[in-house]
Amino acid sequence: MTAHRPLILIADDESKIRRLVGASLEMAGFDVCTAADGREALELFERLPEKPDLIVLDLMMPAMDGLEVLGKLREESAVPVIMLTAKSEVFDRIQGLEMGADDYIVKPFEMKEL
Repeated sequence: MTAHRPLILIADDESKIRRLVGASLEMAGFDVCTAADGREALELFERLPEKPDLIVLDLMMPAMDGLEVLGKLREESAVPVIMLTAKSEVFDRIQGLEMGADDYIVKPFEMKEL
């Protein structure tokens, strides 16, 4: 019997971020799936047979921004969400946390921080 590897959904419109974060998390023993925008992230979340154990969510994405995605996720799920964004103002951090994010990491960041 194989052990369950936690699944992390990375939603970021920057392909470089998706690749780097995804590769680092896979090396750390996680399974990873990715989405390039907010709408794709929600569709993937709904479609996955096994829900992610964590979502790493960019704030500024096309189609649907991270706050809108977070709001829709919180309507049906308590999955932990880490906002990963270039928006570093205190207002933005507080807004993300008040909307239900579990943590807020500002880009650029170190992988050890994530």
